[in-house]
Amino acid sequence: MRTIKGPGLFLAQFIGADAPFDSWHNITRWAAECGYEGVQVPTNDPRILDLDQAAASRDWCADWAGKASENGVVVTELSTHLQGQLIAVHPAYDAMFDGFAAPQVRGNPKARQEWAVDQMKKALTASKHLGLTAMVTFSGALAWPYVYPWPQRPAGLVEEAFDELARRWRPLLDYADECGVDLCFEIHPGEDLHDGDTFEMFLERVDNYPRAKMLYDPSHYVLQQLDYLDHLDIYAERIGMFHVKDAEFNPTGRKGVYGGYQPWLKRAGRFRSPGDGQVDFGAIFSKFAAMDFDGWAVVEWECCLKHPEDGAREGAAFVKSHIIRVTEKAFDDFAAGATDRDANRALLGLDR
Repeated sequence: MRTIKGPGLFLAQFIGADAPFDSWHNITRWAAECGYEGVQVPTNDPRILDLDQAAASRDWCADWAGKASENGVVVTELSTHLQGQLIAVHPAYDAMFDGFAAPQVRGNPKARQEWAVDQMKKALTASKHLGLTAMVTFSGALAWPYVYPWPQRPAGLVEEAFDELARRWRPLLDYADECGVDLCFEIHPGEDLHDGDTFEMFLERVDNYPRAKMLYDPSHYVLQQLDYLDHLDIYAERIGMFHVKDAEFNPTGRKGVYGGYQPWLKRAGRFRSPGDGQVDFGAIFSKFAAMDFDGWAVVEWECCLKHPEDGAREGAAFVKSHIIRVTEKAFDDFAAGATDRDANRALLGLDR
């Protein structure tokens, strides 16, 4: 067994125009002051990471990571959530997702997808330069508008969508393998990979590619009413990353899983700061310890009530209090006796 690393912090929700969130130096120093040992870094904001430079130069990456280290944190992984989303976009979402792309490819779905593929490759190369072995992403979605089966879906519609999704991702999985990096798809509503069944449908089409892994975030399972502890047992070998994010689900006579088009504050399912929701993190951290997970516990702050800076500061302490330093011996070793094969056979009544 290995002790999970942490606490780490996903920086995406904190980057902004004002100090200490406006530069790589400032935000890493702030994260360390909050109690974090690592940061997970989005690759779409040049204020904290110049992706072109990172992909072009191992030396640039060493200098960039060194600045974080001087401030007291290491880089845990890179994130390509927004670029991965653009690998597969249903036309119904073209306008809403266009803002994720560079200005020169907006309004041109083909050019936007090509740009996203290039971004993914640069981020994988940068991960290799940084010595990282995993990168988080979204799968994108072609079938999501048809998630509810009414009207009845035409035969073959979902299969065609997943065939195409696998066709688009297979070359990127090959490139990830060349870089020595696992692609960890965050299992997330709005993506075609949003639960175990859909992940398995994708895996089947990419021949169970070893580099295709999951990012495990129990908050998304609470909102779907999926058993997040059983999920860990089923997919232990495929889980490559872990977001510590809490949630609660409080259905009423008016609303349930779908949320009634209400804002986050008024939904039955809401994201909460770690410890403020319904996720049983004690059980989760116990399972991660038992499954020999070799990754980080990374706080992703999203809460409809609490101030982000309070959530970040409390999140570091929350993770520290849940990390299980795994034992190197059994608790009853004190009662063990010296034995050999002959003694064992005698105990079993053999050779009489």
